[in-house]
Amino acid sequence: METFIHAYSWIDIRFLLQGLWVTIYVSVISIILSFILGLICGLVRYMKIKYLSAAVGFVVDIIRNLPLLLIIFFTYFGLPKLGLIANPTIASIVALVLFEGAMLSEIVRSGINSVPTGQMEGARSNGMTYGQAMIHVVLPQAIRNMVPAILSQFVSLIKDTSLATIIVLPELLYHAQIIYSQNTSYLIPMYLIIAVMYFIVCFCLSKYANHLQKKYL
Repeated sequence: METFIHAYSWIDIRFLLQGLWVTIYVSVISIILSFILGLICGLVRYMKIKYLSAAVGFVVDIIRNLPLLLIIFFTYFGLPKLGLIANPTIASIVALVLFEGAMLSEIVRSGINSVPTGQMEGARSNGMTYGQAMIHVVLPQAIRNMVPAILSQFVSLIKDTSLATIIVLPELLYHAQIIYSQNTSYLIPMYLIIAVMYFIVCFCLSKYANHLQKKYL
């Protein structure tokens, strides 16, 4: 018990909260950008645009079948070779956006496919353009089907940020490692507290998403 009391000193808790802020910061940016990327790629694949849809599908399949850790390494060590600045934060965001965007694109495509084709045909017969029918008729129905899978992917993204500790991203797990490396008896207390922090963040995200779903969908 004494070990836990010392491990949870205000200095250590504040240091962990700084890491949690980085985790949330990277997660929020990655969630927004990956959703936009996934939505665009999913729509392109669904519309079956000649050559473009096949090319996007090929790239998406490659990314989906690569380990996220490999993509993180590639962005961190590969982007500077292309003349781009890649600090741990930028490299982590790029890797997460690419990986989660590829996953979300398949969710979007499957969600749109789940909407009966008669919905699109009915909208077109009422004078809507293809774009109008997609935005006002098909997508609202598809989103209802996609919400559980998208939410699960966003929660997975938050937890995946811990992989970026390998490139020294100063996120929650990295800060915990610094603390217990100074005193190995803090190992269990640190893992317990970061588990609680991850649970709180993911639980709040789930509750907020459910609230939005009930209010707007």
